[in-house]
Amino acid sequence: MDTSKRIAVLTGATGGLGHAFLKELLKSDFDEIWAVGRNEKRLEELSEEFGTGIIPLRMDLTKSEDIELFCEILKEQNPQVEVLINNAGIAQMKASKDLTAKEIEDTIDLNCKAPVLLTNICLPYMKRGGKIINVCSASSFQPVPYINLYASSKAFERSYSRALNMELKPYGITVTAVCPSWIDTDMLTKEIKGKKVKFSGIVSPEKVAKTALRDANKGKDMSVCSAYVKCQHFNVKLMPQKWTMKLWLKGIKKYL
Repeated sequence: MDTSKRIAVLTGATGGLGHAFLKELLKSDFDEIWAVGRNEKRLEELSEEFGTGIIPLRMDLTKSEDIELFCEILKEQNPQVEVLINNAGIAQMKASKDLTAKEIEDTIDLNCKAPVLLTNICLPYMKRGGKIINVCSASSFQPVPYINLYASSKAFERSYSRALNMELKPYGITVTAVCPSWIDTDMLTKEIKGKKVKFSGIVSPEKVAKTALRDANKGKDMSVCSAYVKCQHFNVKLMPQKWTMKLWLKGIKKYL
């Protein structure tokens, strides 16, 4: 593979966690960082903030034509993809019966379909030492009522990531599933029915990004960035899932 430049690809670049990942990636010596997002104005602001090494790509990864466009850009540029971070995602906190058809389609397309497609598109441009980071969630550890679709999509992504890590070991490419708890970003629903939501174990996006890249560099197949989530992961291995769901429902009862 004749490559002229070394790049990192970051989806969901315009969100709070995307911004934190971008700052961490800039500490390395990539020739370019391809920042993928839907908000054109915010992408322009990232370029202004961080300089010409940021290549903004306005794309909606729920649309097949935009994923095809990304594929064509890779073919034309023929870079070496050193890091792929599948960070873009959608979450809703509501009863499953209240989800619209578009919310269901977009969640599955963005949280499940897009990371798999982008991974397979980027793999031919990756060499030994390449890293894939998929932002999953601690909600992937067990079924979670009222964020059911989101949690289920992240369970898919975590399982996919860990299995793919085993498949790619012979090629020297690692895959890390990042499983934080609540992240303090604008994506969180801060108020429901006039009540402020209390998020146990909430962490900053900076901590998640820094830990994720550190764990990916160590070759870990899963990144857990806080003691809270480590305890949660341990507990769900021992506790029946029905008990876990009942405890969760008890905690969110006042918001329903």
